[in-house]
Amino acid sequence: MSLSERKRRWQLALGGNDDGLNERDQRMSSALTALYNPHEMSGSSGGGKRKGGLGGSAPKIARWLGDIREFFPTPVVQVIQRDAYDRLGLQQMLLEPEFLAAMEADVNLVADLVSMRGIMPDKVKDTARDVIAKVVAELMERLERRTAEALRGAVDKSKRTFRPRFNDIDWPRTIGANLHTYQADYQTIIPERIIGFMRRQRRLVDLDEVILCVDQSGSMASSVVYASIFAAVMASLPVVSTKLVCFDTAILDLTEDLSDPVEVLFGVQLGGGTDINQAVAYCEDKIERPGKSHLVLITDLYEGGNERELIARLSALVSSGVNVIVLLALSDQGHPSYDVNLAGIVASLGVPVFAATPDQFPDLMSCALRREDIMQWAATQDIQVVRAEES
Repeated sequence: MSLSERKRRWQLALGGNDDGLNERDQRMSSALTALYNPHEMSGSSGGGKRKGGLGGSAPKIARWLGDIREFFPTPVVQVIQRDAYDRLGLQQMLLEPEFLAAMEADVNLVADLVSMRGIMPDKVKDTARDVIAKVVAELMERLERRTAEALRGAVDKSKRTFRPRFNDIDWPRTIGANLHTYQADYQTIIPERIIGFMRRQRRLVDLDEVILCVDQSGSMASSVVYASIFAAVMASLPVVSTKLVCFDTAILDLTEDLSDPVEVLFGVQLGGGTDINQAVAYCEDKIERPGKSHLVLITDLYEGGNERELIARLSALVSSGVNVIVLLALSDQGHPSYDVNLAGIVASLGVPVFAATPDQFPDLMSCALRREDIMQWAATQDIQVVRAEES
């Protein structure tokens, strides 16, 4: 790296002096200074005054967002947006359609919009819904296929069919049965007969039931978004019966809305207190066949309700045969904050307690539905699980 390039980078990093910077670099410097050193915005800068700051104007903020999107890649843009939100109190600006439309949408922005929907003016709600729909569509594209493949019914290799789905074709037998159609000129066969595996037909009463019970307190915001997406994907699959229950001190059963994940997210009430025991009691009442039920409790375990009853209730569910899993977070972030003491007690009941990323969740559910050892699966994923509290 040349000396001049080094000097340029230091100028951009430190701010306050734009001497020698070209026009584009001056714009980049102004965009960063507006956020990280706003007091410099009215100071001297080489040949002229630098005016700006984010101020309270939605058009000005929109232009600023356009600048940072031009200068930085998407992951950096999202960090800068988050810093602007935290440092400069831009929550109010999310209520401006022009500002909202200019934002680089991600899971965190969706969580912010969901938490604010109650105070949104009508002119913003349509824009907010469009932003949320865009993020949901991107997440569905990323997660839907993998989730479907992980959870789809097992292939029954003892039975064969001549009208298989593409993924169920038995290629060695199909090729062997069609060798007489080999075309030397094209070095291929013409598959007159396609042989494949027949899937097990599962009746509704035979389906495993998955209940996603999600803490919707403010600290769990991104987990709620991801859980809602996964619930919608799982509900669309005929191989499991899926329910989605969100809670704080109240309980919100969103199962009937799972066909529309955007509507689900608009139904979530982010924030408020936490009564995990009450939510688990609600889910317990919904379980009819414990041996075929899986309760995925997504919470940081900061219990505001009756902790002693919660422990007893989880213990009873485990004893009855329910496959209980506690996820401390379902997000892309690092190690979550959680109640270490209660997590250790819950782990001592034989309940796996850990955090997972969205990319790990499909395999986790596949493992759970097969009733395999979740702890062993977590070890293969290099996931740190909570250790049981010793008596």
